[in-house]
Amino acid sequence: MKRILGYFFQGLLYLAPLGITIFVLYKSFVLLDGLFKPFLNQILGINIPGLSLLIVFLLVAILGFTGQTIIARPFKKLVNHLINKAPLVKVIYSSIRDLLSAFVGKEKKFNQPVLVKVNTISELEKLGFITQEDVSQLGVAGDKVAVYFPHSYNFSGELFIVPSEHVKKIDAPPADVMKFIVSGGVANYENENK
Repeated sequence: MKRILGYFFQGLLYLAPLGITIFVLYKSFVLLDGLFKPFLNQILGINIPGLSLLIVFLLVAILGFTGQTIIARPFKKLVNHLINKAPLVKVIYSSIRDLLSAFVGKEKKFNQPVLVKVNTISELEKLGFITQEDVSQLGVAGDKVAVYFPHSYNFSGELFIVPSEHVKKIDAPPADVMKFIVSGGVANYENENK
């Protein structure tokens, strides 16, 4: 039962951001379409298909700009305070937020691709990304780093704490390495630095 519950929450983590985004954009489109269509028909006397979609796009862009430049910190603080009051919501929200911020924004985490030697007696290496250079806050002793290994054809992966001497940074664009890993190695990889 515990495993099934774990799978349920894992599935929820996959579906929640996409479902919520689609729901909010759809509801915004319907709301704005209902508000602006009669107004524009009365003033202009014409119906412009797709205008509500353009308005939703512009409002989301303006919200992003405003959030980034004016209200980001107080709003984030308020949202985090409210979310911290609900334990289950806190776990889901913080996981989604951290995962999304790892890919976009100023605090990208997947910007250093590496090759990690899997064990000392073989030449087997695995592609991954350093996500933390210092893991001492976890109580991990020694010179170790956190390396995330994405799975092929999936939006999940594994995180290993490994000795830094087993990690070799590679000179490749992070987006290309992620594409290569997620495609199971079948994506065309062309290093433009060659």
